[in-house]
Amino acid sequence: MTSAESTAVSTEGTGPAGEDSIVKRLSTLDRYLAVWILIAMAVGLGLGRVIPGLNDALAKVEIGGISLPIALGLLVMMYPVLAKVRYDKLDAVTGDRKLMISSLVINWILGPAVMFALAWIFLPDLPEYRTGLIIVGLARCIAMVIIWNDLACGDREAAAVLVALNSVFQVLAFGLLGWFYLDLLPGWLGLGDGEHLDISMWEIALNVVVFLGAPLLAGFLTRRVGEEKMGREGYEQRFLPRIGPWALYGLLFTIVILFALQGKTITSQPLDVARIALPLLAYFAVMFFGTFLLGKSLGLAYDRTTTLAFTAAGNNFELAIAVAIATFGVTSGQALSGVVGPLIEVPVLIGLVYVALAWRRKFAPDAVTTAP
Repeated sequence: MTSAESTAVSTEGTGPAGEDSIVKRLSTLDRYLAVWILIAMAVGLGLGRVIPGLNDALAKVEIGGISLPIALGLLVMMYPVLAKVRYDKLDAVTGDRKLMISSLVINWILGPAVMFALAWIFLPDLPEYRTGLIIVGLARCIAMVIIWNDLACGDREAAAVLVALNSVFQVLAFGLLGWFYLDLLPGWLGLGDGEHLDISMWEIALNVVVFLGAPLLAGFLTRRVGEEKMGREGYEQRFLPRIGPWALYGLLFTIVILFALQGKTITSQPLDVARIALPLLAYFAVMFFGTFLLGKSLGLAYDRTTTLAFTAAGNNFELAIAVAIATFGVTSGQALSGVVGPLIEVPVLIGLVYVALAWRRKFAPDAVTTAP
């Protein structure tokens, strides 16, 4: 949900007049978000291309394999959204067995399997790129999905729970699934020699703590203290609108840094990028629309269906890139697949935000946009 939409407390109008009033309430940042994202991508690619050594300098600013500029951007992006979560409502989410079980099955059984299949279908002759894509499929999203879900007016509390659930499974299952899909399964299917990932559970846990734990704790404490000082109404109507825009500022900053890191690599290998992009596009389409239809067939409301779909379609690009670089090297094809991931994911998922909102207007006109 955008910062302007978050202040709305009435049912969204279904006619042209209602839609016009919503558009007028949006800030310039919100109204042209897709344009700003494309500009941020272009700026990042341009900086990485024209400034010698910029990507190397940015890559060196890291601790424990975690890029500090990207970590900063993601923390700024996620904090306002997590400060909006009503943590006293989480029990209602965890009690929704259909939502919880569907999320686990989609993210940890279907998602990796779909990416494995698409990687082999589209890249049978390019083993390095194929391995990189499989790693992307194993890294389930725990960060940026929160803002895509919020922009699409998904269930904020459900997103917090599902992301936390994915984080736990990421620590426990990433290494095991990596061994299964990169080493064991190719041998079973007679597809050739397997690959081995060199990453510990500690490194994955650190990734989870930095990109989810820190902003989640900050958001929880902010709401608890804020409600004690101002009351819920004052906190949601006065404080949250002030910090709301920072989520999008953090998103744009993250995109610039991310693409600046690999601008030269991406722009110097356009044909390879195109080959990697095709299975990624297929993956996002299958995961998002397939999950959206599943949510509707299970009788989930629009907001929870949307949350389920975005958590299924998103990936933890930071973890995927870190694993690919640590295991295969910064100039490897596996690393290139990792950096192409967000190049395709960012514009595709912002497009899917608009698809979800169009579905909402047409098929769920009675959905209420509540503050915040």
